[in-house]
Amino acid sequence: MSEFTADWLLRAHPVPEQARAEWHNQGVALLPLGRQFAAVRLTGTLVQTALGTKCPEQVAAALDERLDGPVIHDNRTTGPTYYALIQWHAGLVWDLGETAPCLCGDTYLGVPRLDRRQPPGTYWVVPPSYDGDLCRPQDVRDLIHEGRRQGEDEAVAVVR
Repeated sequence: MSEFTADWLLRAHPVPEQARAEWHNQGVALLPLGRQFAAVRLTGTLVQTALGTKCPEQVAAALDERLDGPVIHDNRTTGPTYYALIQWHAGLVWDLGETAPCLCGDTYLGVPRLDRRQPPGTYWVVPPSYDGDLCRPQDVRDLIHEGRRQGEDEAVAVVR
């Protein structure tokens, strides 16, 4: 990861030096969404169901392969949550808000320093590889649809 990639992320903040200080002091900076990128919030259950595994290493490898872009993990009070970073303008037409909302506009996301790759706290499951590296929205949609389909299949199997 280059310093250029860090600078690209920090440019999302109106005062990049403030975000850099947050990275230095807390390891995570609150960056506004909708300027450099947006983020699709994915529940841990949806991701694990789509990928067929709960093993963190397998989830990370599968997300890297399937989404080919940066993904952040945060263990919220509601459980594990993943954030796939996509182009900001894709959030304007995102239509899977009930299952996986696209966060942009007046929303801030805790974005870890590039070297934070494991728990505790917020960390990169898949860090960006270069300036402007983002997940393709269609790849994120496909993952969501797979998780929903697998979840429905599991529910039918339990009923039988």
